[in-house]
Amino acid sequence: MTTLLINQQVQDEIIRLSRISQVDTTILEQFACFIIQNSLQQSRKIVFFNINNLQQAVYNRFDVNNTKELKNSGAFKMATDGMEKLDFRRKATWEMLYRKFIDILPGEENQAGYGCINGINIFNYFKPWQVFGLDPKTATKEEIKAAYYRLSKIYHPDNPETGDRAIFERIEIMYKSITARI
Repeated sequence: MTTLLINQQVQDEIIRLSRISQVDTTILEQFACFIIQNSLQQSRKIVFFNINNLQQAVYNRFDVNNTKELKNSGAFKMATDGMEKLDFRRKATWEMLYRKFIDILPGEENQAGYGCINGINIFNYFKPWQVFGLDPKTATKEEIKAAYYRLSKIYHPDNPETGDRAIFERIEIMYKSITARI
């Protein structure tokens, strides 16, 4: 028995699939409820940070209490050396710092579209292990090389169908960063 109300469009699709695949409608209804329930739970987990949440996370990362201390922090200066001048009044600056030094922003998981590989926007995040689909604790040199070659074949500028110089260069930088540590 279903615990959620299924709209008419989903019910019609369940009936259609049941006829095609000769699967009992109750099984398909249970599956639909599972998917709906799971997606509702996922959507509740998404919390969009306001500027105060972002600031606090960055402060905690660099063990400071406010923006003035952050600007004077040697660790922060070293971490942001070579970056453009930061405007701490803008939320976009705090989002960029969060992406760079903490983690993926809530709501930006499993991204799709231009520049997204394995759910990561490679222009917003430097997460080579996730982009390559590897576990940093268990990946071998051969697996790293194979993952790099697989992606480089797709995005190499000489590939007329899927080649993209910007993505290829970013993948190359990620590969070099991983192999430099091994």
